[in-house]
Amino acid sequence: MDKTSLREREEYAIVLDFLPNGYASDTRPSYKKNAIAQAISKDHFYLLELVAKKDVFLQPYEEVYIGEGKRDKIHHIIGRIPLSKLTHTAKSELEFVIKELIKKNEQRFLDFFNNAAPLTTRMHQLELLPGLGKKHMWSILDERKDRPFESLEDLKNRVKLMPDPEKVIARRILEELKGNQKHYLFIR
Repeated sequence: MDKTSLREREEYAIVLDFLPNGYASDTRPSYKKNAIAQAISKDHFYLLELVAKKDVFLQPYEEVYIGEGKRDKIHHIIGRIPLSKLTHTAKSELEFVIKELIKKNEQRFLDFFNNAAPLTTRMHQLELLPGLGKKHMWSILDERKDRPFESLEDLKNRVKLMPDPEKVIARRILEELKGNQKHYLFIR
């Protein structure tokens, strides 16, 4: 195993939906079905399908350990799933959970605004964020030359007509989860 895959391993995920009797579309007898949790990983925003241990009942928003060590609630990880395979419940919770993860990891996203760089001579990383064009990009670059942004609120206050940074980041993450982006900023 190479160092890249070790670095990208997730330790924790947030449950979006829990199906104690598995998927309704699964035609196997109920005694052969597994309890399924659909979740999003905390660091890289992977959408995951997890199998819960026997007699474990998971709640939406519950944080579960999915790392290499002994797991107390998750039996195994089936793998990554596309956004289209999420249940209606999981889809409805997804944006809220992403916004919460952004709030809890504000420094990570603040670092993005403080360190974003050009992708090409004509395109900048900041321009990939929904609602940010060239004017916002230049305002952000000018403001961060004076001093780095101290918080997302500071960014919003210093850049004129800046849309809410948390919402902008959440929209970008949702776009990246759809899987049809040329450049990925937050999902690996």
